Amino acid sequence: MSTDRYVSPLSERYASREMQYIFSPDMKFRTWRKLWIALAETEKELGLPITDEQIEELKSHAEDINYEVAREREKIVRHDVMSHVYAYGVQCPKAKGIIHLGATSCYVGDNTDMIVMKQALLLVQKKLVNVISRLSEFADRYKEQPTLAFTHFQPAQPTTVGKRATLWLQEFLMDLEDLEYVLGTLKLLGSKGTTGTQASFLELFEGDQEKIDRIDPMIAGKMGFEACYPVSGQTYSRKVDTRVMNILAGIAASAHKMSNDIRLLQHLKEVEEPFEKNQIGSSAMAYKRNPMRSERIASLSRFVMVDALNPAITSATQWFERTLDDSANKRLSIPEGFLAIDGILDLCLNVVTGLVVYPKVIEKHMMAELPFMATENIMMDAVKAGGDRQEMHERIRELSMEAGAHVKAEGKDNDLLKLIAEDPAFNLSYEELEKAMEPKRYIGRSREQTEAFLTGVVAPVLASHKDLLGMTAEINV
Repeated sequence: MSTDRYVSPLSERYASREMQYIFSPDMKFRTWRKLWIALAETEKELGLPITDEQIEELKSHAEDINYEVAREREKIVRHDVMSHVYAYGVQCPKAKGIIHLGATSCYVGDNTDMIVMKQALLLVQKKLVNVISRLSEFADRYKEQPTLAFTHFQPAQPTTVGKRATLWLQEFLMDLEDLEYVLGTLKLLGSKGTTGTQASFLELFEGDQEKIDRIDPMIAGKMGFEACYPVSGQTYSRKVDTRVMNILAGIAASAHKMSNDIRLLQHLKEVEEPFEKNQIGSSAMAYKRNPMRSERIASLSRFVMVDALNPAITSATQWFERTLDDSANKRLSIPEGFLAIDGILDLCLNVVTGLVVYPKVIEKHMMAELPFMATENIMMDAVKAGGDRQEMHERIRELSMEAGAHVKAEGKDNDLLKLIAEDPAFNLSYEELEKAMEPKRYIGRSREQTEAFLTGVVAPVLASHKDLLGMTAEINV
């Protein structure tokens, strides 16, 4: 690793090699050559004087790119596309004259961007599906484990650990729906020329409109797409980049919410992210077990959410058929957004696969608050024993305030049950009151809702993506 220049932490620390390759120069330039072959084949099939020998020569050098020739040529002509056209022509002297015929730079540049984003979205889809799978296993395992629920981060009516996980799951499922919609609607730019009018092809094909209409569909089919965008300027609409990055921002928001909840639960010592045997939590406080992976999820997620503004602003500020102020921004914002979300999903998969639950701590916190939550049931029991409902309500309110003061002002345990048992108005013994302290009486339909969600919603999604399941995630730091 170089130590005397800046190296992106997205490559060194966070993103997988698979995602890094998708955005690598090698992937880009190999795709350029595939596009030049597709263009040449299409033009030959539509009647231009291009030979099988020329096509075969292009195919024979599709993978062995002569990078040094391209680099030296770019020093002279200061144009990356024409440098690679030249380098390809050096390897393919018979086909040199028909490489890039009728095309503009955006033919390889923009079509490659679409192909690369499609491949990246497919990898994101795979990782997201696996996060959903592991999270569903966790939700099922703990669907009956009562735990305090919180509103405003104040103790509220209990839920279960598994039911809470379904809230995270549901948001990831929304992200998957959005991703697959956008993925299913991606199209190529095709080959439309310098301002999108296909004027060069009108000349090449001597005004044959029928042949020109077939160019884009044929190129799309050869490159694995169903269609090209029907109209464009020189580039595909930068609105496409906005839609793609909004998908990544949505996933980041879901991951951030889950990671925040896990961080709060780890503070409560109820749930803990994986912590390896030799992991150090703090350089000063050796006892600490910080939620470092969840914090990293939150940190990277903020980057992705803000990064989504880049293509939105870029698409809003494009002038007429093309300006080049998109290029430098796209080189940064699109790859880095994907590299970051790749790291986020690897972290999510690692965390949800190894989440540790501490039922005893959960129960302790539950029992400290449950007397307050059980007061409605206690009030009903007191009424059955002959009490007046309105009087019981007022008396429980007064005793709850007293017990709360004991807890908060004096640091004592919650003694509400004892206070109620000692109050003759209730006519209930401490033993009778204790019977109301079964946490599962207060979790409502948490188990049933979790089961119905996992069976009716999650399972069909996982079944339809079973070919993507089974991956694990390695994290670098």
